[in-house]
Parts: sequence; C-alpha cells; structure tokens
Amino acid sequence: MDKTTIVLIREEKVPVDHRVPLTPDQAALAQEKFGVEVICQNSALRCFPNEEYQQANIPVVESVQGADILMGVKEVPIDKLIPNKTYLFFSHTIKKQAYNRGLLRAILNKKIRLIDYERLTDQKNQRVVAFGRFAGIVGAYNGLYTFGKKFGLYDICRAKDCFDLADLRTEYPKIKLPAVKIAITGTGRVANGAAEVLNEVGIRRVEASEYLKYHYEKPVYTQLEVTQYNRKKDGSPFHKEDFFNHPEQFVPGFLPFARETDLLIAGAYWDSNSPVLFSREEMLQEDFKLKVIADITCDIEGSIPSTKQPSTMDDPVYDYDPWKDEVVSTPYQNQNLISVMAIDNLPSELPRDASQAFGDALLAEVLPHLLEKDQDGVIARATITENGKLTENYCYLQDFVDGTTAG
Repeated sequence: MDKTTIVLIREEKVPVDHRVPLTPDQAALAQEKFGVEVICQNSALRCFPNEEYQQANIPVVESVQGADILMGVKEVPIDKLIPNKTYLFFSHTIKKQAYNRGLLRAILNKKIRLIDYERLTDQKNQRVVAFGRFAGIVGAYNGLYTFGKKFGLYDICRAKDCFDLADLRTEYPKIKLPAVKIAITGTGRVANGAAEVLNEVGIRRVEASEYLKYHYEKPVYTQLEVTQYNRKKDGSPFHKEDFFNHPEQFVPGFLPFARETDLLIAGAYWDSNSPVLFSREEMLQEDFKLKVIADITCDIEGSIPSTKQPSTMDDPVYDYDPWKDEVVSTPYQNQNLISVMAIDNLPSELPRDASQAFGDALLAEVLPHLLEKDQDGVIARATITENGKLTENYCYLQDFVDGTTAG
C-alpha cells in the first residue's frame, strides 16, 4: 500500500511570508511517527532553507501534483490550487471576508477538501494550533519600536532583522521609556504574548483601576479583558456570556483608558457585531491621549478607526490624521498624529520560532487525527469544504459564495 504523501508547499501570497507548518526536524519526525512520506516544495523564501530539509532527508521537489495532503500557512493563490486534494492553510474565509470569496469559490469548484487551521479545536472548543503568541510578541515589540522612533527615545533593531527570539531579546535592554502608560486589550494568546514582552522589558504591570487612578514615576502597563472596556447599553451588570452571544447589546467603554494611555497594544479578538474600542469623534477630543497604536488584530475599518489599511514588514508604520480621517504614509513627521503599526502577518517577523511552536502543536494535536482516527472530530470541525460542497458546519457561507451577501 502506497504511503500518504504530505507536501510542505511554497508560500506564494504577497506580501511574502517566511513561516512553515513543519520545520525540517518536525517533518522527519512526522515520517517516523506516522509512516507517511513528507516532501518539501522548492522555495527560496522559507526561514528554513531547502538545504536544511535535505539534511533531514526530506526531498525538495518542484512539482507537487502527486501529493495527497498539501500544507501551507497563508492562502494559496487560486491559480496554484490543485483539484481533488486535501489542503491545510489559513483560508481567511470563515468570516465571509470579501477579498477571499473568489478563493472559496475556486476551492469548491476544484472539489478540494479544505481544512482551516483556525478551526482546529479540541472538544472544549479551544484552538489547538495558532501563531497568536508570536503575533503578540512581535506586535508588542513593534509597538515599542514605533514609540521609540516617534519620540526619538532609542533605536532598536526591527524584529524581522533578528535571527530568532533569543536574538530579539538582546534588544530589550536598549528600550528606555519615560513614565508612560501602556494598555493591552485581550487575555488570549496574542495579548499574553504582548504582556510577555513588556514583562521582560521590565515594565511594571498594574491593575486597571490603579492605572486609571494614579500617576506613576516609571512606565506601567495594564492588561484589559472585555468586561473592563465594554458596558451594557441598559446599564445592567456585565456578563461575558451575554457579550459573546449578544454583542449588539453593548457599547464601548474604552474612552477612560484612551485618556490615560500613551501606547495601545490591541490584542483582543473582535467581531463586526461587537462595539468598537472608540470612535473617530472621540479621537478628536482634547483629552484623547493615545499617540501610538500597535494594532495586532489588524481589523481594517474595524474596532479602531485609525486602522484604515494594513502596514507591511517593509513599511511597518503609517500616521493617521483623525481631523482629516486619512492615512499619512510617511510617519513621525507630526507628533500630534497617531502612529499606527498594523502588520497583518506579524509572526513572519520571527518565523523560525513561530514555525517551531506551530509545528509542535501540529505533531501533537492535529496529525494524529488527520492521519489516524479522528475520533474527537478535530479534523471534521475544521473541514470547510469537501467534494465540491460546504460541510454542514459551514453552510452559513453559502450566501457568501453565491454573492447574495456582501461579506
């Protein structure tokens, strides 16, 4: 009986991404543990070069037509999709993202079985693979980088120019902040990754109530959960279950923090039905203090009005003029404007570490279900399309596919 063949496909989405689903050593371990054949598509862009895979006895090939399972990271360009295959990647379709409607249609037309990493969950509905921690680490670091550049406080290397996380950490002692206040939104992987950086830089953490009440002689930060920056429209007590089930019943409550915060690190998941953090009109108020926003979530025209577009690794920061409601592409020219870091593929700035952690989770939490028995439904829950149709869990996307909703 022929072995199942897994190919690590070349990342071809622009802007470029350097991450991999499995490192060379992990690919070799997958072969040994699951009795599959793992091959690697030729690429000059991976953080782990072709030679490292070859040294791990993983063949490097150009054509991947013969593979059974194709694993990438970002969306696969439509013209590169091979019919009747199983693909694993982040499809960015489950929220009806309009820019990927064509991708989802092509996947259905080509009868591809699409397994989306974002939907791989355990029986408690907790995600089992994610790059969130590294998005938080790089996002927080980039926020500190932006703050230092804006106010001429210090010079640190870009995260993308560091070899790995250990190299990045050698930059931390250079970060010398005055008595500023930093707010992180969220309590998940992303926000905790951001807090990890602030802790290692030596910034003191304080409770939200103290943050709003006191002046400090040294830099501090607070980490906020949804109960602290949203409130019920009718003034009744806040219950998380109500917020997640009926977000339309809530209104923003972040403005008191915006009046005290110098740097915002936005790391909380946001849904289009949820309240925004603050409005453009609130940004025009004289006591609105924010001057730097590291928007890790990068929801365009979403919870933060200044996130008008994504930034890139090559151009990581733009300024936002709230009076004109427009982007100023050359940052740092006017300290009254808001400097925005909104890179949408942050983990790719530390691709080796991010890929290592992601691959460890794949080996432990996903491949056993994908290649053996999916008794817990891990793969089934993440399968968006199969045999040219949306699966039962994703039938809600049909109107999006048909074009009867805007997305």
